Amino acid sequence: MDIQLKRGLLDVCVLAAIKNGESYGYKIIKDVKPYIEMSESTLYTILKRLELAEMLTVRSAEHDGRLRKYYRITRAGLSRIAGFKEEWREVMSIYQFVTKEETQDV
Repeated sequence: MDIQLKRGLLDVCVLAAIKNGESYGYKIIKDVKPYIEMSESTLYTILKRLELAEMLTVRSAEHDGRLRKYYRITRAGLSRIAGFKEEWREVMSIYQFVTKEETQDV
C-alpha cells in the first residue's frame, strides 16, 4: 500500500477511535486493533502529528500513580473524518470502475 495513503488512513483511524470521547494511548491501540495493527511508536507519532495539526487536544492526569496523556478530538479532527468519508466515496467509485473492467475482461 502507498505509504502516504496508509499514513492518512492511520490518522483517520486514530481520530475515529477518540471521536466519541477522551481516550489514551493503550486504549486507542486496543480500539483499533480489530481493524488495523498499530505499534505504540506509530501511534505516538500519529498523535503528535494530529496535535500539531490541531485535530486533537491533550491533557495529562495522574492515573494509578503515573502520569497519563488523554486525547480529545477537536472540530478540525471531526472535519477530517467527514472529509475522509467524502474522499472514500470517490475511492470506492474508482475501485468499482477498476473491478468492473476486470470482470468484463473475463
